[in-house]
Amino acid sequence: MTRFRDALRSGSTAIGPFDRFDNAAERTHVAGQVPPQPRNFPEGPWNRLSNSDRFALFSAQEAVEQAGISTPLDDRAGVFFGSSTGGLFETELYFEALLRCPASRPPRALLASHSLSSPAETVARRLGARGPVETVSSACASGGLAIEQALRALRTGEVDLAIAGGADCLCRTTYSGFNSLRAVDERPCRPFRVDRAGMSLGEGGAALVLESVEHARSRKAVALAEILGAGSSCDANHMTAPHAEGVWAASAIERALEDSGIDPDEVDLVNAHGTGTLLNDDAEHAALLRVFGERTRCIPLEVTKAVVGHLLGAAGVIEAVATVLSLLSKEVHSAPGGGEIRYAEFAGLALEGTRRMPDMRTAVSASFGFGGANAAVVLRRWEES
Repeated sequence: MTRFRDALRSGSTAIGPFDRFDNAAERTHVAGQVPPQPRNFPEGPWNRLSNSDRFALFSAQEAVEQAGISTPLDDRAGVFFGSSTGGLFETELYFEALLRCPASRPPRALLASHSLSSPAETVARRLGARGPVETVSSACASGGLAIEQALRALRTGEVDLAIAGGADCLCRTTYSGFNSLRAVDERPCRPFRVDRAGMSLGEGGAALVLESVEHARSRKAVALAEILGAGSSCDANHMTAPHAEGVWAASAIERALEDSGIDPDEVDLVNAHGTGTLLNDDAEHAALLRVFGERTRCIPLEVTKAVVGHLLGAAGVIEAVATVLSLLSKEVHSAPGGGEIRYAEFAGLALEGTRRMPDMRTAVSASFGFGGANAAVVLRRWEES
């Protein structure tokens, strides 16, 4: 978590040339690739994990360790994960081997994690979570929706503890697909800037440990933040294009605020979806104006995707983590890339260095995906009463 906080503060981006697969024939050649990580799991079946599984497991292990939770967990613990690729990268490797040599016998272990549910199931097996294990796959809103599912399970008493996360890996299918849509920038993405030219894909995993206040107090946990509420909606408009006026994206934020019992005037920070594509940025601009009106000019904005890229099914969770870190440090991380801001109402976008906000307490993290899936989460810095 410390390294991620430092990266957000640095004002630099992790998006650049990558070698996860051969991208020479693509229109663009940059992404946010996770560097090789040391193996911290035992030999055996864990060596067969896909990259997405490993991202999920590493992040979940780190989260429970930081939360001071011992494993194995029990049947009162649930796992709620978002993913849009699962083990698709490894499946591509299997298919490529067959194409190159039809008579070959590629390792069938490459197909073991093909399912989108594999990251969540891997976390549950490794940590011993025997409560509900759910996977959400609603494009770029998956992570935010997974947090919402976890919150609902806690509120109904279905679980005492929930691990809400997301994990996705770079793969040819998504990279080529977004390039074919002309939605990827040749440079690291620059959300909300005049010269923006598209998104930048990334990969990785993130996880949050959620529990009721009573449960946290019973084990003398050191809480970081509180999830006040969550909301979701669907544009029901187009397979890829968002609703141009941002009506239903705004609805997801409004539902999250209503669920939280707070007024829009109480929001001190927005971690925006901020992909850097022409259509998404315009639609999000319209959505925020619908929710916050003229006050939009005064609200600080963060665009985490400019730092790590778009993590697809994991985006909503890693951006929630970034939001929590901002609330804890009372500062807004900058948006690398420079350039003139396109929208006059987005004066709160920090372009040079972090911005101190000593009174910052409550934030919204928003995610808007293909198919019109929208999710929003409201978080507040924890203050023991």
